[in-house]
Amino acid sequence: MKFIETAIPDVKIIEPQVFGDDRGFFMETFRTTLFDQQCAPRHFVQENHSKSNHGILRGLHYQTENTQGKLVRVTKGEVFDVAVDMREGSPTLGQWIGVLLSAENKRQLWVPEGFAHGFYVTSEEAEFVYKCTDYYNPNAEVSIRWDDKDLGIEWPLVDGEHPTLSIKDLEGHSFRSAPKL
Repeated sequence: MKFIETAIPDVKIIEPQVFGDDRGFFMETFRTTLFDQQCAPRHFVQENHSKSNHGILRGLHYQTENTQGKLVRVTKGEVFDVAVDMREGSPTLGQWIGVLLSAENKRQLWVPEGFAHGFYVTSEEAEFVYKCTDYYNPNAEVSIRWDDKDLGIEWPLVDGEHPTLSIKDLEGHSFRSAPKL
């Protein structure tokens, strides 16, 4: 596996080595020893799988308790995946990383604890799989507006149309008013 640095040092892109032939392909998607060396020693306790249609945006979410690190990847389709630093006192507080993840490029993104996370579906549909370092706690979940002016995330909106959002995400906090970690 190849671990690629980003502008935010704690966020990493992971590219697997893919072995393919006329029968299909094989790739290793996770190895504890490599992950611990290249990202951070972590124990994953939960894995989730979601399916979303074109134009859906999920996020930006994080938890103020039971903070979750997430190792994310796409098994079908393509998404623009975003991590926003919410760590009080961090030199990169309020900065974001955006990466295209797809079934084709097979990239993963490590989103550490203390980051808000979201993704926008750029393909007809996408299936998204992610491991978490802590359990989901709906009572501690926070949503930040996807179009917050202070963050200035450059979402690759198809035809410039607004994404489809949940009620929770429509009513999200501004970055300034959102609790920091």
